[in-house]
Amino acid sequence: MKKVLLSACLVCFAIGTANAQFGKLNPKKIEAGLKAVSAFTVSDEDIAQSAAASVKWMDENNPVCSVKDKDPKKKAYAERLERIFGPYKNYDGLNLNYKVYYVTDVNAFACPDGSVRVFSSLMDIMTDDELLGIIGHEIGHVKLKHSLNGYRKVLIAEAAVQYAGTTPGTVGDMMKADTGAMAEKLIGAAFSRDQESDSDDYSYKFLVANGKNPQALADGFKKFADMEKEYGADKSMGSKMFSSHPDSEKRAKRVEEKIKKDAKKK
Repeated sequence: MKKVLLSACLVCFAIGTANAQFGKLNPKKIEAGLKAVSAFTVSDEDIAQSAAASVKWMDENNPVCSVKDKDPKKKAYAERLERIFGPYKNYDGLNLNYKVYYVTDVNAFACPDGSVRVFSSLMDIMTDDELLGIIGHEIGHVKLKHSLNGYRKVLIAEAAVQYAGTTPGTVGDMMKADTGAMAEKLIGAAFSRDQESDSDDYSYKFLVANGKNPQALADGFKKFADMEKEYGADKSMGSKMFSSHPDSEKRAKRVEEKIKKDAKKK
């Protein structure tokens, strides 16, 4: 089992992300945070367990669509996702499981354990191929280990907050303390601009490899861009996707430029 001992250089992230919770940082609190986190370890197994606990909590606290659902609308969402994504659940060596949440948010996410969750309102605005492109982007984060590393960083940050000046606990302790809060923090782990671009490229290749037109990915981003323009900073519509995946218009243009370059090579 691979274990990672967190060093002082990683605490910079923890203190940075935990700034709001620490309030105004002072040298004593920084020293306490360093002491706590330097003794805190996170293994791949810890991350897998925290991912499983997060997804379990999310599944239990959101209305999940099923192909056996008595509600025809919810059943239709589940059947559509199965039709669109079912053939790829073991794609690229990954063991993916997927569900639809019957919610108003326009979003999707994927966890290190291969759990993919798609929100029904995202499905409402996307064609089948556009949706496949967005899901391809999310599984790119899993395959490229962005989700794994993102979870690790969140756990580091949480340890710096919870265990500052105290005897370090474990990942399991943090999950048990408030599973819901931890689940939201883990699933909301942010990715860098480079990671987003790498996952865009992964989705592009995923679509091409499976005989789909990558223009669908660009078109999906354009829809997010339109939402950004329409709602601006107002997130009252429950649309979290474009707040966590910024610069949709630029990303759409980047995909289209790649399509043109590839066309010239043929």
